[in-house]
Amino acid sequence: MRKERLILSDLVNANTTETEAFQNSVLRPIIKMQHTLLIAFFKSYLIKRKIDFSVLSEQKKRAKIKSVLEKDLQFKNQILGAILGHFSLDEYEVYQNNSSEFNRRIKQIITKRLQDSIAEIK
Repeated sequence: MRKERLILSDLVNANTTETEAFQNSVLRPIIKMQHTLLIAFFKSYLIKRKIDFSVLSEQKKRAKIKSVLEKDLQFKNQILGAILGHFSLDEYEVYQNNSSEFNRRIKQIITKRLQDSIAEIK
């Protein structure tokens, strides 16, 4: 199956900062394109760590997702790699100039996306 990056044109306008423009024109489309892979990564994480996600309340599921992405550096780096691997050389150069800010934004977007997709995580 060939994946193509979506164009989310309605997110960038004249008042958008460079960081926001990169987030909305590069990061969000890649993360959206990788949605099913991100879900699979998280399911695999739960299995490897023997976490029974199904018995947790909705609130605890959301907290667990946030906690995993904040505390498990190996998992977080795996997720970042799945996103960074889709950068062009020019995009990577922009990323390198402010990597810590972009990593924070990637983590936030993915946390929200996983939390909004709890029904897909069984």
